[in-house]
Amino acid sequence: MNNLLQILQDRHSFPASRLSNPAPNDEQLDDIIRCAITAPDHCQLRPWRFIKIRGDARHALARVFVDAARLREPQISEQKLQKLSEKPLRSPLIVVIVATLTVDHPKAPEVEQLLSAGAAVQLMQLGATAAGFGSIWLTGENAYDNNVKNALDIDSKDRIVGFLYLGSPPDDKPSRRRPAVSEHVSEWRGD
Repeated sequence: MNNLLQILQDRHSFPASRLSNPAPNDEQLDDIIRCAITAPDHCQLRPWRFIKIRGDARHALARVFVDAARLREPQISEQKLQKLSEKPLRSPLIVVIVATLTVDHPKAPEVEQLLSAGAAVQLMQLGATAAGFGSIWLTGENAYDNNVKNALDIDSKDRIVGFLYLGSPPDDKPSRRRPAVSEHVSEWRGD
């Protein structure tokens, strides 16, 4: 089998807590993002933006998550807040992928722009795998929280498509049964 096909078929998500240093450096991350910007893009809107968060900025993101949770749920327990504060510290690098939407575009509806941004995330994951790194694409309440968006300087019309956690993968890959192609493919013959 072609090496590229094997890389694509072997891609796995790793628990963020199992991703360790080293994370992609700036040059490696640029290569991974170059994969992302090949995403299908109706009307060449380039409806994505990437925010790198590493080092101490992860602690600042943890504070953002905690503050946003307190606003969403004033009675939140300290245990839940502690868990939220640990999320950005699970891997050495996080990339926030933002769908930068052109509202009411005459040829590219918002759903197509969101799908393009989603394709960009998937291409980043494949690029990371090809470069020898592990990743996991996560969302959760913080991806949909306007307070998080404000803290990250994301326009109110735009959306966080996900938080891509990146780092060196563990030696053991997760085992997951891949479905048979036949489970998801049918053929329409127009009869």
